[in-house]
Amino acid sequence: MDFASAKAVISGGASGLGLATARRVIDAGGYAALLDVNEEQGVKSAEELGERAIFLKTDVTDEAGVKDSIKNAAEFMDGITLAVNCAGVLLPARVLGREGPAPVDSFSKTIQINLVGAFIVTKEAAAVMQLNEPNADGERGLVVSTASVAAYEGQIGQASYSASKGGIISMMLPIARELARFGIRVNTIAPGIFMTPMMAGLPEEVRQSLGAQVPFPPRLGRPEEFADLVASIYGNAMINGETIRLDGAIRMQPK
Repeated sequence: MDFASAKAVISGGASGLGLATARRVIDAGGYAALLDVNEEQGVKSAEELGERAIFLKTDVTDEAGVKDSIKNAAEFMDGITLAVNCAGVLLPARVLGREGPAPVDSFSKTIQINLVGAFIVTKEAAAVMQLNEPNADGERGLVVSTASVAAYEGQIGQASYSASKGGIISMMLPIARELARFGIRVNTIAPGIFMTPMMAGLPEEVRQSLGAQVPFPPRLGRPEEFADLVASIYGNAMINGETIRLDGAIRMQPK
């Protein structure tokens, strides 16, 4: 598929990896719908991107709300050919902390937003994609979800985050196999340490220290590099049912 004609719905699209992906789509000539709970940032980002972008306030854990946002996005863009799941949270908690065992509500919230939210967006976007006219390869659309290297090397305190990202990787292949008959590909990107709003809040020396842990290049990943990979996957029909680590060869230590 040609990225210049992409019609993308992007959860977590108001900032970070999601916004970088939206910029990449718009710069190529496509359309982008930003789905996010942060209304102030979402409106600002959509205005910055221009008339081919729209912001739709969306809680990815709200199934009915996601369905409405997907419907509105499809109407604005005249269809959907790309769905990118970037919405997520990191709520670190030790299983046995100083105040006792970790509360399960924090664990559940992480799973609901990161994993269940990605599933909801995927299924609702796929329901629209299946209506597209197929290209010469029979292709109708692409779903890209964001996992993390924490799915493989989770650190202490990341039990819920690692479980949610591991779930994203695990559900990707069966969904890719199921949606193959509709010509919809499903892939996952597992980023390493990237410069995101979460990282931007850390002191400069801490960011430099984290970046130095990456074998090569010894720095934090740039959101634009994530977006470039999404574009590459979009244009290569043989990339399907795959998780790609985007991490500079880093392997996270226990803490």
